[in-house]
Amino acid sequence: MDEKPSTKKGPGFCSLRYGLAFIMHFSNFTMITQRVSLSIAIVAMVNNTEQYNISNFSAERPLEDTASNCSTSIKEFNTGASVYKWSPETQGIIFSSINYGIMLTLIPSGYLAGIFGAKHILGAGLLISSLLTLFIPLAASFGVTFVIVLRTVQGMAQGMAWTGQFTIWAKWAPPLERSKLTSIAGSGVAFGSFIILCVGGLICQVLGWPFIFYIFGSSGCVCCLLWFMVIYDDPIHHPCISAGEKEHIVSSLAHQSSSSRRSIPMRAMARCLPLWAIFLGFFSHFWLCTIIITYLPTYISSVLHVNIRDSGVLSSLPFIAASSCTILGGQLADFLLSRNLLRLITVRKLFSSLGLLLPSICAMALPFVTSSYMTTITLLILIPGTSNLCDSGFIINTLDIAPRYSSFLMGISRGFGLMAGIISSTATGFLISQNSESGWRKVFFLSAAVNMFGLVFYLRFGKAKIQDWARKETITRL
Repeated sequence: MDEKPSTKKGPGFCSLRYGLAFIMHFSNFTMITQRVSLSIAIVAMVNNTEQYNISNFSAERPLEDTASNCSTSIKEFNTGASVYKWSPETQGIIFSSINYGIMLTLIPSGYLAGIFGAKHILGAGLLISSLLTLFIPLAASFGVTFVIVLRTVQGMAQGMAWTGQFTIWAKWAPPLERSKLTSIAGSGVAFGSFIILCVGGLICQVLGWPFIFYIFGSSGCVCCLLWFMVIYDDPIHHPCISAGEKEHIVSSLAHQSSSSRRSIPMRAMARCLPLWAIFLGFFSHFWLCTIIITYLPTYISSVLHVNIRDSGVLSSLPFIAASSCTILGGQLADFLLSRNLLRLITVRKLFSSLGLLLPSICAMALPFVTSSYMTTITLLILIPGTSNLCDSGFIINTLDIAPRYSSFLMGISRGFGLMAGIISSTATGFLISQNSESGWRKVFFLSAAVNMFGLVFYLRFGKAKIQDWARKETITRL
């Protein structure tokens, strides 16, 4: 990106590359619904029939609704489904298990996607994850160990499906459209979180919690069919692309280094501070995001004291803002670049700053506004929304500094993020099991501290120029 990219206009919004972005949006939607489904279902799965204490309710809350909600036990929403005695510590391990699996395959799948093509590796991962989702209720009936093992294997499949996407964008996305295309695809994560949290509680109430897994596992299988029919690894071999769009994409990427040889300059990467800035950005970003995605239904249920149906609806609201901010942030970033209003590195650092600083402020304020229903909901909406501005910051920065190795580096980046997710999920379960009120305060303050560390490091060392080790062939091997 240190060389000026082509400014020639290609086909418009209805072009094939935008169609691929929406297909990838659907696949990300599917994977996150399969991942988050357990977060909403577990409220109904655990053996918790105690009445809620409403003595601390604010006058801002709908007292008539909450009084009736609090008298309804979670067992009433199971419609005959099994209930399990899983402690908060056990739930934290279950939530973390999928991250362990993803970490096992992130790096090798990103490397293999760069060699053999992302289409089949991503599609296989999506299919396996969808099939395993269908078997979660059966695994739960055999015991918590089976759930942990299944979720770990499911994580391995999702690890295959996450990182290879950047291999596709390295060949499909013109430099001045990268933020737009990746934000459209990435917004599927926020939109999927919104849908599963919005309807998950209703599914538990009407059909029983097992149907969350049946419904979204089946939708994943349908998505696989669409994926294999529409997605191709590069525009040159796609049978339906127009000659004009193909020429526009190929010419805009002509300055990027490419090679059939896939040796990895590991030593140069390990010494590259701009790359470490991206890694630590991912670590900080995923720390708080994992807590919000995983524990939001539990937080709303325990702090705001609402039933599983309303907990799911309230939990879905933050992801409306997240999905909108992801797309709007990408549009704004590319607008600033195309009009030459800001340099590329300035855009990356600006959106990284907004995506790490703003949610930290909101998280630190949460423990002090629990008496206010509306303020708490507002802050919970702002955290995922502002956090997703990072999608136009360091999250796509590997495409700027090393497009040849973007898939491999995205695997490592997400590995750092998932490492943060594992630690934060487990730590959150431990902290809130000791004391719920002080535990949540420690959780949010720790998250803000981690975010600030990642932001300061990225602002100091982040770059947007193609690194020397990413320009030329190297003899260094894995």
